[in-house]
Amino acid sequence: MIYDPSWTAVVVFLLFVVGTVGLSFFLGRRAKSSEGYFAAHGQIPWVVNGVAFAGDYLSAASFLGICGMIAAYGYDGFLYSIGFLAGWIVALFVIAEPMKRLGRFTFADALDAQFNSRGIKGAAGISTLVVSVFYLIPQMVGAGSLIQPLLGYPHWVGVVMVGVVVITIVVTAGMVSTTWVQFLKGSLLVIFSFILVIMLLQRGFSTNDTAFETIGPIAAGQLDGEQISGREVLPPDDGWRPPPAAVKITASSTTATVTQPAHGYADNDVVKIEGATEPSYNGNWTISNVTEDTYDYTMLTEQASPASGNPNASKILYVRLASVDQAGYDIFRVASIEGSNEVLMREGQTVSGAGDNKMINGAPNGTGPDQRQLQPIGYLSKLPNGQTETGPVGPISFFTTLNDSEIMLWSSDTIRHDDDTTTTVYYQKPTQGERVLRPGEHPKFKGIRSGKTTDRLNFLSLMLALFCGTASLPHILIRYYTVKDGAAARKSTIVGIATIGFFYILTLYLGLGAMTSGALDLTDSNMSAPLLANSIRSWLFAVISAIAFTTVLGTVSGLILASSGAVAHDLLDGVFGVKLSGPKQVRVAKIAAVIVGGIAIVLGVLFKELNVGYLVGWAFSVAASANLPALVMLLFWKGTTKQGIVASVLVGMISSLGWILLSADTYKSVYGIDPENAIAPFSQPGIVTIPLAFLTLIVVSLITRKPAEA
Repeated sequence: MIYDPSWTAVVVFLLFVVGTVGLSFFLGRRAKSSEGYFAAHGQIPWVVNGVAFAGDYLSAASFLGICGMIAAYGYDGFLYSIGFLAGWIVALFVIAEPMKRLGRFTFADALDAQFNSRGIKGAAGISTLVVSVFYLIPQMVGAGSLIQPLLGYPHWVGVVMVGVVVITIVVTAGMVSTTWVQFLKGSLLVIFSFILVIMLLQRGFSTNDTAFETIGPIAAGQLDGEQISGREVLPPDDGWRPPPAAVKITASSTTATVTQPAHGYADNDVVKIEGATEPSYNGNWTISNVTEDTYDYTMLTEQASPASGNPNASKILYVRLASVDQAGYDIFRVASIEGSNEVLMREGQTVSGAGDNKMINGAPNGTGPDQRQLQPIGYLSKLPNGQTETGPVGPISFFTTLNDSEIMLWSSDTIRHDDDTTTTVYYQKPTQGERVLRPGEHPKFKGIRSGKTTDRLNFLSLMLALFCGTASLPHILIRYYTVKDGAAARKSTIVGIATIGFFYILTLYLGLGAMTSGALDLTDSNMSAPLLANSIRSWLFAVISAIAFTTVLGTVSGLILASSGAVAHDLLDGVFGVKLSGPKQVRVAKIAAVIVGGIAIVLGVLFKELNVGYLVGWAFSVAASANLPALVMLLFWKGTTKQGIVASVLVGMISSLGWILLSADTYKSVYGIDPENAIAPFSQPGIVTIPLAFLTLIVVSLITRKPAEA
């Protein structure tokens, strides 16, 4: 989509940014010492700290990423929220008071409280940097996504703007300004999200059958014609109807599942095995090299359309129609009608190229007369009882109405052309409402209903990482140092849980509302919540976007502060023995903040295409594997040794990082390599690496215990 900047949004955005930076300069005079810079002198009221917990935790992933996942897939996005919130139980009952008692400024302080070990400070400091950088990536990606519709600038401009503003916040006042920025943005985020949900319920639901064209039902024979609906049928060459190809099918005793990487043929088609040595599949396949459980099918070489009556016909999946008065073409996906020789053609959208060479539906991307742009999506195709609109709905009837409706979701396919370039085809997918309200639709959560062991392990691993990761995030842990005592730490955690839990309930309404708003950006799910607001009121879009931007500022500030503390306090002082006075330590921390901020800017630009909620899963996996086992065992097992802690942190960090880098998701989304070649058996490492870190600590501690302790 191409966004037109709103002056109202620009003004509100500037007010938020100027106010945030002004507050930082005002509070900067209270952060001259290391105690003030890193821990706000331990004088933050517990209520303020609790809301600041929420402000720190409700990051771009929570607001933009989760709303986007719910808008794209339904209830599955909400499972992230459940995992995020459940992790606070660990923080409340296990971590809160001991963290305040053990440490001063950083996570490493708590781990090293009993040992005074350079190894522990080094391992914990490096872990803090790694987790913080991983968590910074989705925040910066979310910031760039916000700037595009808000100010009309490219994604990278938004990333740079956030980096500059956040570095300013951290450098001027440290934890004092960071806390109050997080308190304000947490409060505003919950309040205005609640207002948006109220307005969403007041608007209710309505259908839209005119947003995209549907042709048919028409006879399948018309697909071979020269014209359809008064427009020229473009020839299906250059990859639009692929050549015959070999296909490998793994079969059970009675059925076989097609594994077809080439475009144009359905994955997971069921093939009935009738017992013959060379059965065929709809005339398209013959069997050769029959083995005990694997059949190598080879497509017959003759090509024709299904309408020709040729039993060896290849399947027409897409039809492109061109008209003389419009640039490019209209793309339609062909859908068969069960029990009929007729088909439906539903309009889709295509994207090819990138940057200045980006093409939409075969025409240059833009708003000019010979250009095209992606159209917004997300609407209901059917409401219960044939209604076209519902009027206002209640909090419960919102879900019951959606459950009985039909929603037009979108999916994508890739066409590979003769010159090795590709075109991404986005197509409509009619979906029953009850499906979007049940778990297991998102690829990451298919393990809920999948019979495959690896899918189930992947789901359990993700939920374990979300549950354990909260109490392991360094920028969350250091917030316990900002209150006066352990009781205040526990109270602030309770306030944080209440605030976060209420907001996550709101995200379910926001995501599902965005799914049916008719305003979604097809290629950027991260903008779902702000675009939902824009579909209701333009001023609400301005406020929600500005708050979301401030949300990013608060979270990134906490992450950079944690990173700068790790460099100045843990690594330079604790590991390398560079003794610095309070003011000098603060100065070094500010320099480190600038460097980490620069790294975050670069990574935010590089990872712009990934969903921010997905990226956060990486950070949680690394944090849960590297940090939580050492902290829990230190608190509850007297046999823990410094060598055990160091080994646990390093093994947890390296194993989780290695697993992520060798997973199918990373192969596909980062390296651009076929995910089938991935080494890791499933994508989420937590179910392996978290127990591995615990086991490592126990074994190493038993080996290194002094004889008197044995």
